Amino acid sequence: MLQIRTDLAAEAREVWREGARLGQRLAGVRAREGRVEGFPVTRVEILDWRGREALGKPEGTYLTVDLSAYFRDRSGQFAPAARAVARLLGELLPAEGDVFVAGLGNRSMTPDAVGPLCVEHLLVTRHLKAVLPGFRPLAAAAAGVLGTTGLESAEWVRGLAQRAGAKAVIVVDALAARSTDRLCATVQLSDTGIIPGSGVGNARQALSRETMGVPVLSVGVPTVVDAATLALDLTGGRPPARTPGWGRELFVTPREVDAKVAELGKLLGYGINLAVQRGLEVEDVAALLQ
Repeated sequence: MLQIRTDLAAEAREVWREGARLGQRLAGVRAREGRVEGFPVTRVEILDWRGREALGKPEGTYLTVDLSAYFRDRSGQFAPAARAVARLLGELLPAEGDVFVAGLGNRSMTPDAVGPLCVEHLLVTRHLKAVLPGFRPLAAAAAGVLGTTGLESAEWVRGLAQRAGAKAVIVVDALAARSTDRLCATVQLSDTGIIPGSGVGNARQALSRETMGVPVLSVGVPTVVDAATLALDLTGGRPPARTPGWGRELFVTPREVDAKVAELGKLLGYGINLAVQRGLEVEDVAALLQ
């Protein structure tokens, strides 16, 4: 049977609720809505095996912020959006210790480039401990994908994070969504790590506390929708019986994806900087990156 594909826990919860029987309760999951810096936030906590099986996601916390308002009206919205990402990430990030940020994805494929582009906007401070003693040490890399490096993402991330003495790893990657409304307009943060490529049916080795040996936080942006998932979503779960090309691995991405991904890379970079270097403002980060 065809399945709706999504990397977002908030969407997985929506899918479960749509298919649930009247009065059926979603056990093992706690969810609530709120706002951070004026942007809507959905908090989903998968508490045990029941929630894990129902939503198909590992146990942990998933924070999803809707930045649609930012992309509708960018005037004066960059700083609040960056602070929203920082506040949510700050809830998950250990308070102390060196941090390693891994920008996952293929820089040559625009919908997959958000991770590498994010790294370009980070305040890398690990090598400046002597001259910037008040800054938390941060190292970062965007090595590429298996097809261009011969290395699984988990291999190079683990090796570099251990070499850097990181006490926490942040992985930034592109995701797949169910709804086109969320494309390049939503950020999901979680403390469960990530399985690179899972959203496009090419799952690789997981990056998690179990495989890395330290807390692994993920920051992801949906940039594609699986075409079959889109058809199911648009037809209420009843796709046409004879859809041309049905079953092929096709993905839909938004118009102007290059500009949106570049802007999101900058936004996530600033958000991570503010979460790691607490006390800085957006203006401080901009001045330090120049």
